[in-house]
This record gives sequence, C-alpha cells and structure tokens, in this order.
Amino acid sequence: MRLESLGLLERRVNVGARVVELSERGLLELYEVREALEGMACRLAAEQRSDEDLVALRGMLAGHEQQEELQAGKAYFQPEGDFDFHFRIVQASKNDLLIDTLCNRLYYRVRMYRYQLGMASPRAQRAFREHSHIIEAIEAGDGELAELLMRRHIRASRQNIENKLR
Repeated sequence: MRLESLGLLERRVNVGARVVELSERGLLELYEVREALEGMACRLAAEQRSDEDLVALRGMLAGHEQQEELQAGKAYFQPEGDFDFHFRIVQASKNDLLIDTLCNRLYYRVRMYRYQLGMASPRAQRAFREHSHIIEAIEAGDGELAELLMRRHIRASRQNIENKLR
C-alpha cells in the first residue's frame, strides 16, 4: 500500500500489482513540477535558515565532495533521505505541505527515474558546483537568488536527461 501511495506500484483488477512504467513524458512532467516546487522550497529554506540546517547542508556537501566518481567527473551519487541534497533543502523549507509533496509523494519516483537512467553524467561536477552556489545563497539569506539557482539547476538536469533520451 505504501508503494502504491508513492506512485511506484499500481494495482489492476484481476491482474495484481506491478511496478509502474516510467515514461519520458512522465519524467519531463516530474521535472517541471520539481523546478517550481523545489525552487520555492529553496527560497523558503533561505528565509527560514537555521545554523543547524546550514551546518548539516555544508557537512553533507563535504561528504559528497569526497566521492571518487564525482572527483573523476563520472557521476554524482547521493544516498537516500537526509544525505540527498534536494531532500535536505526541502526539509529546511519548514513548509509541511512542500515536505509532504516533495519528500513523500515525489521523492521516490525521482529516485526510481535516476536509477533507471543511471547516475553517470557529464554534469556531475557542474551539478556539485551548482549545489555549492545554492547553499551559499541560502547562507546569505537571499531567497530570490536561491530559488533562481535551484530552478536553473533542475532545468539543466532536465535538459541533460532530454539529451540522454534522444
């Protein structure tokens, strides 16, 4: 029931349950929604920032930077939950509806697409730098810049995926 509520499993009468089929259209729609909502979450995170959130974000990014695949420019893998940059930003927004929508309803679908398409990307180091700039905007309390940077970051990821799919 949990997988079904997350949109990862679908039940069909007289057939049973199966993992949802991932489509190109579904992926692009997901990225459009993420761009808007995560941008908003990023702005709120900058406005609601706490020392605890900033220390956690910086620490997480420092851990990511040590990844061999990232240093080689091959891939940028983020473990699930609190070790995932986007998940942490949404949590820092302190907006319960955004947290529920992005961290509970959409998060695992995004991860499923990431695994399906593979984490290897020529964008690995650039994405990491974008994460650093986003955190700097949050630290500065510049919600407008933080939102803009996050929206650009997700849009660039979507464009990268579109290029992979071609």
